[in-house]
Amino acid sequence: MEIVLLTALGVGGATVLGALLGFLFRKTSQKFNDAVLSFAAGVMLCASVVGLIVPSLEMNKNGNTIIKLIVTLSGIAVGAVSLNLIDKLVPHLHKLTGIDPEAHPSKTSQLNKVLLFVIAIAIHNLPEGIAAGVSFGSENTAHALVIAGGIALQNIPEGMIIIAPMISSGVSKRRAFVIALLTGLIEVIGTLVGYFAVSISSVILPFALAFAGGTMLYVISDEMIPETHLHGNQRLSTYALLVGFGVMLAFDFILG
Repeated sequence: MEIVLLTALGVGGATVLGALLGFLFRKTSQKFNDAVLSFAAGVMLCASVVGLIVPSLEMNKNGNTIIKLIVTLSGIAVGAVSLNLIDKLVPHLHKLTGIDPEAHPSKTSQLNKVLLFVIAIAIHNLPEGIAAGVSFGSENTAHALVIAGGIALQNIPEGMIIIAPMISSGVSKRRAFVIALLTGLIEVIGTLVGYFAVSISSVILPFALAFAGGTMLYVISDEMIPETHLHGNQRLSTYALLVGFGVMLAFDFILG
């Protein structure tokens, strides 16, 4: 149990570590920001497909192929639609940031995008945590640590890239850090839930993984890629995305 708790804190703490690094690289050029965001988009794209959607299909190998496909595709669709609905509710979430959209109308659109991005990170952290917890529940500790290590490595750049956009949108440093901390805490909770409820989570996990993958694909396509192509850095952004995808794929291959 001790190793599960320490791993949970490590996985969630990786997001916090990334957030702290994000404060160090806050004052950067637009070209650098676009490259980093695109790199993160590549990491998320690989994580969503290789780390969430493919495992969703591979779980319950003895099950009916058509049913597994339907569960995964349904999870992706519901995840994307859910994030789209959350996008419409984002204006009601500004209290979390401490910013009054009526007092700062120029920042409202930018803040909406940032909040949607942070929400997608938070949503996908839960099933990721559950996946780590379930792997410990299978009593294969070595494999569980590999999975947790891969998730933690992915969480560091995620933590980095949510800080600068929040601060540039007017969110205070303290609130930005607290929000990053909450996204990491969600993963800690997910890990513990997965460990203590293996039998339940093994049933819902394929859908939950696909759901998280759908939310990530939505925010990558709807927010991250368009944002990085607005400032004349399209070619750089494209290559940065490919590098991010390749780096995450290499980590997954080596650690897997």
